[in-house]
Amino acid sequence: MAPGAGTRMGAGMEKREKSIRRLEAGDERQYMMNEDYEVYEKLGAPMGAISFHYHSFYEIIYVLEGEYSSMIEDRTYHVKKGDFLLIDQNVLHKYHYVEDKHDSSRRIILWVTPRMLSSLSGEDMDLTACFRGKDSCACRFPIYYREMLQGYLLKLVTTRLQESEDPGAKRVLDRGCLTLFFVYLNMLCARKEYLFAREELVSHPLVEQVSAYIDGHLTERITVEGLAAQVHMSKYYFLRKFKELTGVTAHAFLVHKRLIKACEALRQGAGVTESWQSAGFSDYTAFLRSFRDTFGVPPGKYREYYS
Repeated sequence: MAPGAGTRMGAGMEKREKSIRRLEAGDERQYMMNEDYEVYEKLGAPMGAISFHYHSFYEIIYVLEGEYSSMIEDRTYHVKKGDFLLIDQNVLHKYHYVEDKHDSSRRIILWVTPRMLSSLSGEDMDLTACFRGKDSCACRFPIYYREMLQGYLLKLVTTRLQESEDPGAKRVLDRGCLTLFFVYLNMLCARKEYLFAREELVSHPLVEQVSAYIDGHLTERITVEGLAAQVHMSKYYFLRKFKELTGVTAHAFLVHKRLIKACEALRQGAGVTESWQSAGFSDYTAFLRSFRDTFGVPPGKYREYYS
């Protein structure tokens, strides 16, 4: 063996052992590049995701260090080291910046598709259940369970086995970690004492009222003037306050809600025409343009993927 070869090999192995998948704080990407799941470590206050957005996959944020805040629909969650945020698919949410609080934040971001979680689920357990039917999107578990879940996430985010060495083995190991992580997460989320209490959340009545009105009148013609009247504000004051809270205009929020409704219909097997009409779009052209701009594919392709 050549002098130093063992050292170089050991250094190379150590480098692989410590290789971490990371997203830069300024990375604004909110779409997946892998068909099944992605997991990253992210540092500092994010520059992207500061406006309401949504995606067709599930998202989990786990805080390793510091603090982090997120507005999910009409509530803001302030989470700290050891806390989890669970964000369902097609739910409007955004990063909520708090000055001098998030610069030292370090967290793990896990994105996973419904198809992937369904494939990991068994007849006796639906691993997507932890994202639904809860009064809170934030969880705080006892230290034993927290460290166990953190261990699975760190195994996923650390590229211990390079894909080029044995991609099949890497995929099997990751599926095993994901399965164990979600089995325990679902069991823990079923216990209400681990969910954030209402007193720990910040509610936003303006967003709640606007969202509820849109949901109840989605198939009707909805105007900005009508929304302002519902919350007893002048049009321009309403527009300014709503944009300050959500990061998007009231019109963009309405379009998001209509697209979410159309996506739900498409995933349930409805035809394209039925989907855009049931979501309240005035014509197919407007629907198609908004759908393509948001998802990058026409609605027919989206429907095929989920069928």
